[in-house]
Amino acid sequence: VGATPRELDAAAAAVIREAGAIPPFLHYQPGFAPTPFPAVTCVSVNDVIVHGIPGDTPLRAGDLVSVDCGATLDGWTGDAAISFVVGAARPGDLELIDTTTAALHAGIAAAVPGGRLGDIGAAIGAVARAGGYGILAGFGGHGIGRSMHEDPPVANEGRPGRGLVLREGLVLALEPMLLAGGRDTCHTDPDGWSLRTTDGSRAAHVEHTVAITADGPRILTRRWNPPPTPATTNPF
Repeated sequence: VGATPRELDAAAAAVIREAGAIPPFLHYQPGFAPTPFPAVTCVSVNDVIVHGIPGDTPLRAGDLVSVDCGATLDGWTGDAAISFVVGAARPGDLELIDTTTAALHAGIAAAVPGGRLGDIGAAIGAVARAGGYGILAGFGGHGIGRSMHEDPPVANEGRPGRGLVLREGLVLALEPMLLAGGRDTCHTDPDGWSLRTTDGSRAAHVEHTVAITADGPRILTRRWNPPPTPATTNPF
């Protein structure tokens, strides 16, 4: 409580710099963005779903915060996000975060050789819809490797058995973004980046970079990186 998103961003920048890594978010400018992104993390608070620009408004008790961060090290890129509550949490916020994390787990469990890309989206979407949550339309996961955003795009809903065949060695960033109000829509803030729920409800965003291996999905952005473990293990 009392810390600012800009201070969180500075802490992340220091870790990336000390590791000899490069922050791929900094100065990134996709086609929809009017300006390059000015920070190394996205810090999205309460009804901001994703792409929040870290600012100087202090965090308050009860704020729901999502932090998305990437790093490129030795030519390879990782991308991950986590959602949490500052101070005492509303039960509804914890349920939203838990469901978003469960959706991520379900998607990870479907990332196996011989499966289909639609299996991942279907697994994520089933958990989200069962909880009554919205899924941010038009945004999802992506391939990742030498650069942050590579093919294929990975939707957070899909049809099982459809789409690209998953093969060993493919690496994907899976990232459910769930909206508590149940709608799938958002609007963009005047900064051109921050995506905010249209009904003012809160949102959560979690993400991991996952490799498809013969031994099952391997989470590459765990806090620790032991041998592959069952997808039901908490990735955070």
